[in-house]
Amino acid sequence: MKKLSVIFNRSLKGDRYLWAFISLLAIFSFLPVYSASTNLVSTYGGTNTVFSYLLKHAFFLLIGFCILFFTQFIDYKYFYRVSLLSIPIVFILLVLTISQGKELDGINASRWLHIPIINISFQTSSIAGLVLFIYCARYLSKKENINFMNSFLPLLFPIFVIIGLIFPDNGSTAVIVFISVLILLFIGGYPLTGVMGVLLMGILFAGIYIYSVIKWGDKNPMNRVYTWKSRIEQFLDHESEESYQMKQSKTAIVLGNKFGRGPGKSVSKAFLPQSSSDFIYAIIIEEYGSFGGVILLFIYLLILLRIMVIATKVKNYFCSLLVLAVGLPIINQALINMGIAVGLFPVTGQTLPLISAGGTSMWVTFFSFGIILSVSRIIYNNSNNDNSTNKIIINHEQ
Repeated sequence: MKKLSVIFNRSLKGDRYLWAFISLLAIFSFLPVYSASTNLVSTYGGTNTVFSYLLKHAFFLLIGFCILFFTQFIDYKYFYRVSLLSIPIVFILLVLTISQGKELDGINASRWLHIPIINISFQTSSIAGLVLFIYCARYLSKKENINFMNSFLPLLFPIFVIIGLIFPDNGSTAVIVFISVLILLFIGGYPLTGVMGVLLMGILFAGIYIYSVIKWGDKNPMNRVYTWKSRIEQFLDHESEESYQMKQSKTAIVLGNKFGRGPGKSVSKAFLPQSSSDFIYAIIIEEYGSFGGVILLFIYLLILLRIMVIATKVKNYFCSLLVLAVGLPIINQALINMGIAVGLFPVTGQTLPLISAGGTSMWVTFFSFGIILSVSRIIYNNSNNDNSTNKIIINHEQ
């Protein structure tokens, strides 16, 4: 037993607080997912049961923790090297995803890449976003005197290409990735005028695409542009009737009151679409009250604090940018998901990290935390060594 404890302690080095927060959220996720899965059973029926969805969620979490566990052992230098090679790979994956345009269970799933031989589908935009963040951290860490002109081809061009391929079928993810990239550029020392220029270019390109689709594109109401337009108009026009999703989400929040109806006692879970993923925060508030919702928000803020601590403690510039590059988008996604549930943002399709049911997004989140823990192990290993982190100046090109 003692030997097992020693092995366990050696394996889980790094930021123990971050380990604790990740585990806490993952364990807690079983309660709302199990409760909200009632909607999935009534929607899809068949042989699926609430318990089968819980087992599926447990399987995804198990794979996620395996990804987290093994990623923490990877030396950060490999992320530096692989990021450059990964850009053309995700470009190909995104092109294949767009060209495939496959429907799964009658739902438009053009944002998913389906592999027919092994019958597996995964969301390429989540992977592409992570690769792009690491690539940006790599470029910003090795260049001095960066300006808009000399960084256009090596930095800005890949950013706009990758986000441009994500945007048509997954606009909300593209916007979150774009905002996260802008934050990273600002933190990484990119000129403020350049950041504003990138922002204006992004708005211009998005506007041209939306205008072109509305003017000359497919008039099908299921077209994503018309969906965005409808959701934004409903959000901005306070006199218009709210969407069914928002009505049910706000109803769940009102029913939750201060301390909630109790675990598993949600009424809205049977009526709220995507109650186990996109709107799971509303179900959490209904069952655990606004008090529970605030505690969950506080845990994400504590994770943000640990990300900032790790980024500032490690003295390698690439490591600092890497931690922020993969960590901040997770917090952005969490805050946006919560904001949508309470009516602060238009309805999108963003899951709540480590809580919502899902596969690709959850695994990418675990992989991102694995990268952060990999960097935090540098701090941990050197805290017990005379060679402090300040002396770690490694040539990335080795």
